[in-house]
Amino acid sequence: MQTLQNKAKDLGLPFGQLQDTYNTRLSQELGLWADSLGKGYAFHKAAFMAYMVEGKNIAKKHVLLDLAESVGLFRAEAEDILEDRTFKEAVDKDWDESRRLNIQAVPTLIFNGQRLVGFQPYEKIAQWLRGDAL
Repeated sequence: MQTLQNKAKDLGLPFGQLQDTYNTRLSQELGLWADSLGKGYAFHKAAFMAYMVEGKNIAKKHVLLDLAESVGLFRAEAEDILEDRTFKEAVDKDWDESRRLNIQAVPTLIFNGQRLVGFQPYEKIAQWLRGDAL
């Protein structure tokens, strides 16, 4: 965890002192719903801040509902999405694709058959996209 905290610090990203890890499955499902409504970026950012910075347990439905509401999504609809597991199959497909591509860490960028794993500074990503040797 210290390596991740150091990398975030180097990149100027907020990052808390994580004490626990939580299952993010439901947040992924709710995130796909938010994506479908044009609120994906806001939701994913809120979920990141809640989990990685504030250490909130995003496996708990009330935390996810608060996050959805905080980005302008309707709480009752979010509750229905979670209760019905509306986006379960879509997340299953995403997980299947990540296994097929042997993705074992996030972020993982894949371009022209090459992969770049982990948080990287903009300059390194640009260099990689140009095809320059890293």
